[in-house]
Amino acid sequence: MVCSSADGCRNRFVHSLSVSSMTMDVKTVVEFATVTRGLSLVLQAVLNAAIPDHEADAFRPPRTEEPLYLDPVVDWLFGGLAHWDAEHFLFIAERGYLYEHNFAFFPLFPIVLRGLAETLLWPLSSWLSVRGRLLLAVALGNTALFLLSVVALYALSRAVLQDRRLALLSSLLYCFTPANVFMTAGYSESLFAALTFGGLFLLEKGFTLRACLALSIATAARSNGLVNIGFLLYLPSLNAISQIRVYRATTKGHSKVLHYIWVILRLLLTSLFGTVVIALPFCAFQYYGYRTFCTPSTSLEQIHPALLSLGERRGYRVPDENGPPPLWCMRPLPLLYSHIQDVYWDVGFLRYFELKQIPNFILAMPMATLAIMAAYAYFQANPELCLRLGLWGTGLEKPTPGFFNPKAFVYVVHSTVLLIFGTLCMHVQVLTRFMASSSPVPFWISAHLLLLNEPLLHRRKTSNPNVQLQTDPKSSFMHTPQNPILALLPHFKACSPTTQSILGYFLSYWILGLALHCNFLPWT
Repeated sequence: MVCSSADGCRNRFVHSLSVSSMTMDVKTVVEFATVTRGLSLVLQAVLNAAIPDHEADAFRPPRTEEPLYLDPVVDWLFGGLAHWDAEHFLFIAERGYLYEHNFAFFPLFPIVLRGLAETLLWPLSSWLSVRGRLLLAVALGNTALFLLSVVALYALSRAVLQDRRLALLSSLLYCFTPANVFMTAGYSESLFAALTFGGLFLLEKGFTLRACLALSIATAARSNGLVNIGFLLYLPSLNAISQIRVYRATTKGHSKVLHYIWVILRLLLTSLFGTVVIALPFCAFQYYGYRTFCTPSTSLEQIHPALLSLGERRGYRVPDENGPPPLWCMRPLPLLYSHIQDVYWDVGFLRYFELKQIPNFILAMPMATLAIMAAYAYFQANPELCLRLGLWGTGLEKPTPGFFNPKAFVYVVHSTVLLIFGTLCMHVQVLTRFMASSSPVPFWISAHLLLLNEPLLHRRKTSNPNVQLQTDPKSSFMHTPQNPILALLPHFKACSPTTQSILGYFLSYWILGLALHCNFLPWT
């Protein structure tokens, strides 16, 4: 096709380069994510076999199904993925919601596991029990979901930051996230991250209906998906204000007023619809819990004796149509989730602020530090924008690419809200996985600090010429190798203190999580 003008040819050439660079970056990120997933699975198997399991006071339901030929092999390979809360997800996938405290774990991930076990892994049913197929589904499913999440994170980063270098480096850092073990084991973090990052990317691109659907499904995976309603309220508001500003400068007369009314009405309808859609899975799940325990249709005779015995020994409530309903059913707003967080997990405002919890605060400190640094640096760079809530200001007309882009404002606010809530109202040690699976900001600020403080990424001269990074001649990544993380690691001692701190944090938590969590030892 011949260009009609010089500008048309130039624009087409720039677009072609952009698509080519994006394809190359996605390939780099997916390859690195695949390698880190494979290493995680291998390391957890080795560490689980080498280190004896700790006798933890955790949920361990009895096996009510006879193991088949391949069950011991699968258990040896992937048994480390089934510890702590993963036992709840596997139990729900196999048995459904039997015990009251199982309702702390939302249903989407167990549904995905059971779906994989009954479809893709069904040919193995003669050699693997349901439990064995579910364990294999954890390894395969979370690997695929993590790859989807890293692609979604890269796309979201490109759309928001408008900086290819920062988007690529952020995504590569995410590949060895400090929450690695929870992205690998039988937890819903990888699923939630894929849906959240994907939904936010769609919202950034203006596909509001599809974004609402993705974020709604995310709420069926984790309760903190409700916080994503904030994005749906903010981003369309920002777009509406932009439309009004443009229309005010170009139009006069009554049509201007009508247009304002239409923009505001559309914003209100979109916000209302999106809020309802995103909150619907949470509300439906709470209603299901209410029906299960407040108006039960199950008798104790229908429950497997071994599971009933476990409930009696550990004080786990089971639905019983012949017994009295629990007290929470009598509350004006009978939310089972709130009851479980209060009674079973002792979650509440400032409840974790005890001297004995200091080690857990120390575990959460690196992630908290990244979130605090992100909020502080962003406010320092954009004080006027922050005071105006990012809705108007001079910076919006000519946005600066990078972490200080005005489009990143709402993400920094979201990260700060998660930090405050997680510190004050949750078991603080889960802050690492809570934020790493919900917000791109920890990875954006980490990549921003690396690009800002690491001379090797810019091929500046150092005291040792032997540690200069070798660049890929086919890469257009501005004097930086296609995978800068792999290039930095061999020269770790020559890196700046900032780089050593960030990479040291990511790598140490990446490995320690596998060693401790997979052996029933306390971790984040």
